[in-house]
Amino acid sequence: MRMKSPLSTFFLAGTLVCVPGLAVSQPFTPGQDSAKQDMKDAGHETKDAAKDVGHGVKTGTKKAYHATKRGTKKAYHKTKNTVKGGAEGAKEGAKEPQ
Repeated sequence: MRMKSPLSTFFLAGTLVCVPGLAVSQPFTPGQDSAKQDMKDAGHETKDAAKDVGHGVKTGTKKAYHATKRGTKKAYHKTKNTVKGGAEGAKEGAKEPQ
């Protein structure tokens, strides 16, 4: 078979050299990730995610508690002032006969 250019010969030789090298599996070394380490990593990520959710719930609960407390105090003071105003208005109305 005759090649048309030296460049195609170079690519063909490079392919023949590289392909057999890919088929050889690399030996296991302890520093590489294994299935056990993947499971440990997944567990740590799940733990961290659960902590983040817990902190979010805590923050939301605190905000809701404080907002409810402020709203309750505001309603209490408005009611107190309205009742006081109504009672004073009733006293004024009782003094002035119609």
